[in-house]
Amino acid sequence: MGFRGFHLALSLVCLVAAALPGQAEEDQGPGVRIELNSLDPVEGACRISFVIQNGHAHDIDNAVFEAVLFDAEGRVERLTLFDFGALPAARPRVRQFVVPGLACDGLGRVLINGSETCAGDGLPPGACMEGLELESRTDVELIG
Repeated sequence: MGFRGFHLALSLVCLVAAALPGQAEEDQGPGVRIELNSLDPVEGACRISFVIQNGHAHDIDNAVFEAVLFDAEGRVERLTLFDFGALPAARPRVRQFVVPGLACDGLGRVLINGSETCAGDGLPPGACMEGLELESRTDVELIG
């Protein structure tokens, strides 16, 4: 391989490497990804932090999910709605919710029970629940 061939191969490697960060966002595919990121005790409450990403090609103007909070013994502690608000396409967002009367260390599992609201121009039906990906960085399981 001569200098010109080496230069061309190096240019191709650089182009592929430059495309990789954008490719990672596309790999999510259409759907919503929710990560339970942290649980922090605050005065008489638990602050629950989520990282959420809209993998659709269109913005979600309003996303509200029904969640069931289970205690450490597996009993339903409460049903609640988490209003994640607007979720721009392909951009992560952090949302925090303070749940009064909930001890973080007593929380055992969070179930995303369904989507109460999922609105936005160009979104397919069921956009917030179809292809929903869930993950937890805490000891509390996030299921759906």
